[in-house]
Amino acid sequence: MNMMLHGIGGDELPLVVADSLAGDPGDRYEIVMTNPPFGKKSSTTIVADDGKVARETEIIERDDFWATTSNKQLNFLQHVKTLLKQNGRAAIVVPYNVLFEGGAGETVRRKLLHECEVHTLLPLPTGLFYAQGVKANVLFFDKKPASETPWTKKLWIYDLRTNKHFTLKTDPLKREDLDEFVQCYNPENRYQRNALWSDKTPDGRWRSYEYDELITATKRASTSSGSATKASKNPTTFPIPTFSPRKSSKISKPPSNNSAKSLVT
Repeated sequence: MNMMLHGIGGDELPLVVADSLAGDPGDRYEIVMTNPPFGKKSSTTIVADDGKVARETEIIERDDFWATTSNKQLNFLQHVKTLLKQNGRAAIVVPYNVLFEGGAGETVRRKLLHECEVHTLLPLPTGLFYAQGVKANVLFFDKKPASETPWTKKLWIYDLRTNKHFTLKTDPLKREDLDEFVQCYNPENRYQRNALWSDKTPDGRWRSYEYDELITATKRASTSSGSATKASKNPTTFPIPTFSPRKSSKISKPPSNNSAKSLVT
């Protein structure tokens, strides 16, 4: 929608007024780029005859989803997977906590790593959204055919967050701010990539993690309202590297061709 409002996508606006998560629309696309709504819970507001307002949590149950949950961030991620054709490509903006969520979140991540090639993660700096302090990431993945072994072999991460500061009005993100990322991404052949980070170049913002590192990354159980939330012994999380001058990179601990048919939301 945002891209169409900025003149990207042609003269026709193939918009449908409906609940995107209500069901599988049936259409499949070669490219999906989306910045879906943030918020962990889906709910319906009900106004009674006496004017009282109540909310009912919506749990999305779909046969094409890996996990049943009311977390709309996870549901949109699963929905995008469904929309893709075989070998279709996706770029989706996801909030920071999606990468570390337990329960249904871990199920979705494990399935995503296995059934899709999750190849790139772009942690975004704050100041890009109207809501202050929002930490978001762009996740890039390709949908693949069924396989006994995981399609994800290596995840490349470009840290656009550390020591980067933008504002919507006085210092907005510009195209040139992404030049290094695009060069590192190497869209002509993303299987030929070179890391910028090493022990000798700790300020480099571009590095990779093997599948085994992703699958064995651990997460501490978070605490909510004084009670501990159980986490599995080896939950699948995406490590977010932090880069600091003159220090080696470390994994931060998670909190507690041109004619392709595409869908832009």
